[in-house]
Amino acid sequence: MDELITYGTWASVRGSLKATADRFAKLISIVDPHTMATREWTVAETAAHVTAIASLYTSVVRGDVASPFPELAEAILEANVDTVSALNELAFGHFAERDPLVLAERLRADVREILSAVAEVDPATPVPWLGDARVPVAGVLAHLVNELLLHGWDVARATRTPWSLPARDAGLFFDLFLIGMIRNDYGRLMDTGAPAPRRRITVGFHSAHTAPAALVLDRGRVSVAEVGAPVDAHVGFDPAALNLLLFGRMSRARAALTGKVVVWGRRPWLLPAFLRFVRLPTTTVSRTRAESIQV
Repeated sequence: MDELITYGTWASVRGSLKATADRFAKLISIVDPHTMATREWTVAETAAHVTAIASLYTSVVRGDVASPFPELAEAILEANVDTVSALNELAFGHFAERDPLVLAERLRADVREILSAVAEVDPATPVPWLGDARVPVAGVLAHLVNELLLHGWDVARATRTPWSLPARDAGLFFDLFLIGMIRNDYGRLMDTGAPAPRRRITVGFHSAHTAPAALVLDRGRVSVAEVGAPVDAHVGFDPAALNLLLFGRMSRARAALTGKVVVWGRRPWLLPAFLRFVRLPTTTVSRTRAESIQV
């Protein structure tokens, strides 16, 4: 067991995955599947997208099972944050199911398989992810929780259906996926050719629902800062709000005005340059705003 992935955190992410998948499955079963959940996708297509990810992750966490999408293997390996939207389109071509009831049952079955597969696995074990990154098994589960939470938010908002984003569940994405991936190896995921800031930038992240952490951007590479390292900017955040902000569902102004995301420090003006480089896989989904969000 990794010192930063505790037994409590590991239990939390497994419990959250089951509960959130059940909520998402119920949601897509009761709303109109033809409603546009995003600018590009209907409710049914959004459900298919999330279910396809869950299906892929059954092979990712097992390691010894053939991928359900072998045709996408090269595209997955070569992906970076700017090409994931194209990968999504390729995936749709290999995942044709659009019946919400069928998708709901398949999602539940895939999550059961994932949880069964990781029952005896060290949660810190790194496994392959997009762009030849290496993500701990616990981080893969946290990523799927985030997919369910955010795309559930899309569906619920479009259909005016209640949907909650528990801070504890949302915080798993930062703790287990983002920090876990950067600590291991993010591969070519951020290698987009975009110019990196010339100076070293360190940003600290603080939340009541996550472990304190700081990230360093130095000469085009991102790493987790050592404890006690000088920090240029601090970000205090509510995990649900930060995820909504990072993935285009909430504007920076709204995040700041509601006090859900606050910035301070000796050089807070360096944060925008840091965030322009430290990005995650994106795709446009808003019907009314051209914003970038995670897969």
